[in-house]
Amino acid sequence: MPSARRRPTDERRPERRAPMNSVERRTPPTVFVAVITALVVGALIAGAPQVERLVPRLPEVSGRAGTIAFLGAVAVLVVVALSVRLAVLARCRARRRALEHSFDGAVECGLRHRELDAMLAELLGRRAALSHRFSIVADDLGLSFWSGGRRPRRTALFAWHEIRNIRADEMIAGSRPVPIVVVRVRRDGASIALPIILGTERPGTFAVTDAPFYAVVRSWKAQHRAALEREGLELPPLTAPIPVITREMLAAAR
Repeated sequence: MPSARRRPTDERRPERRAPMNSVERRTPPTVFVAVITALVVGALIAGAPQVERLVPRLPEVSGRAGTIAFLGAVAVLVVVALSVRLAVLARCRARRRALEHSFDGAVECGLRHRELDAMLAELLGRRAALSHRFSIVADDLGLSFWSGGRRPRRTALFAWHEIRNIRADEMIAGSRPVPIVVVRVRRDGASIALPIILGTERPGTFAVTDAPFYAVVRSWKAQHRAALEREGLELPPLTAPIPVITREMLAAAR
């Protein structure tokens, strides 16, 4: 087994960082968009009385001109939303590349949600500052959660000996069920189950499902058992293999 690289002592960044170049010094596009949006909203709120007095004095606009103006406003909003989305995805990919360069363990993408925030806060005794799409590194030391971009910062680390079991389950996200990895962690006398939704950095996708999802679960369970064996600790009970149900199997069952 290849030896794992040494975990950095500073929790706010991984090791082996390259010198920051001129591109890394630039402020992320997301910040510019957020600042511009805040300024526009603030200006509208501050100037609400003036706007109310000005609107009745404006000339009437024909139906066609109004439709064109409305479509133009919608197009601007769509462009802004797409720009923000692409900036977030670029940030996630930059973080993944930085983590893969610094660690030998597999790097997965997790999706932040309310239940995970609540469980992490109860387990850590503080609010975990996770990105909407954060990264999870599984290496010889355990599972660690990372946020940020080219300079990732670690928000939580759960050593393998703190993890009691790992299993697959599902939860309702919006109006549909999605698979989750339930990682039960025992720390300071508390036993908390962390419901983790696996995602990707690809645009237009939400949660990882089917075979890729179960491959991650199997990998984490195998690493968990191997780490406990190395430390001479009690192993979790063996469970039956996780079935991978394909569309062909579902069609045959119907």
